[in-house]
Amino acid sequence: MDPCLDIEDYRYQIRLDEPFPAPEPAAEAEADREVLVDQVLGYLLSEKQGAGSSEEGSTRATYESKRRLVRALLTVRPPDPLASWFHAAIDRLLQRESRERGTVEAMELPRIADAIPGVTYSVANRCALWRGDITALRVDAVVNAANSALLGCFQPFHACIDNAIHSAAGPRVREDCQSIMQLQGAPEKTCRAKITRAYNLPARFIFHTVGPIFSGEGSSFIAQQELQLSACYRSCLELALRVPGIRSVAFCCISTGVFGFPGEPAGRIALRTVQEFLEKHPDALDMVVFNVFRDEDFQIYRKLLVLQEVS
Repeated sequence: MDPCLDIEDYRYQIRLDEPFPAPEPAAEAEADREVLVDQVLGYLLSEKQGAGSSEEGSTRATYESKRRLVRALLTVRPPDPLASWFHAAIDRLLQRESRERGTVEAMELPRIADAIPGVTYSVANRCALWRGDITALRVDAVVNAANSALLGCFQPFHACIDNAIHSAAGPRVREDCQSIMQLQGAPEKTCRAKITRAYNLPARFIFHTVGPIFSGEGSSFIAQQELQLSACYRSCLELALRVPGIRSVAFCCISTGVFGFPGEPAGRIALRTVQEFLEKHPDALDMVVFNVFRDEDFQIYRKLLVLQEVS
């Protein structure tokens, strides 16, 4: 029996269709923000056994060091429910940090057709290749490369997209993912996708998909992993069709980080799968962003497009 939940099995549970009422950002003055940080830090430290000395020391720490400790404690914290006042406080801090990062409008990004004149990519007028911070992108949905637990990264400051997205969106995302996983009762399978609200990101939704872990052992096994990676992209796109209002999606480079998938075949699979989907569903989406963080990945995508090596 396939334990994978359909979106209708958890949609109501996580209030997916209710817009998130983002609070006013915390005050710009560091002294005012520090009041919120002290509140949430005190609560998080009180949850930990023997944290008295750490709490005492935190009163003498700088704002930045205390804010960093809050992020670390939230990263390692299990998805137990948090009090509404705590969510309200951390939301205000995250809204302030989002404002400070700035926002990039996905619909204003140069289309591939304009950025690479003469490109033959058939859906180049509906796609963009952009190097930047996906947590700053205003788009209907961003794609998160998750693990099978679907609860985010538990390693503080780990340089993975899962950590970056959960940290910027806030702990409400982990709580939603926990609700989904409890209903499912089994780890998330590779190449499926789930959706949550994006909370404190400029995006509205997050697609969570588990990419294949690349092993490179044998041509038949590699072919299977390539099919799984393509299915990750397709699952997210198909899920977008089932949520009213999703007209733009931003993909990270699924599986190319700690999961070890080589960048060039991964880029080719991403471009090809999106192309096939948009050709099949010409009215489905207005924009798909291929978001890359490293220049190496940007150059891979550009080379594939320029040399027409997508298929």
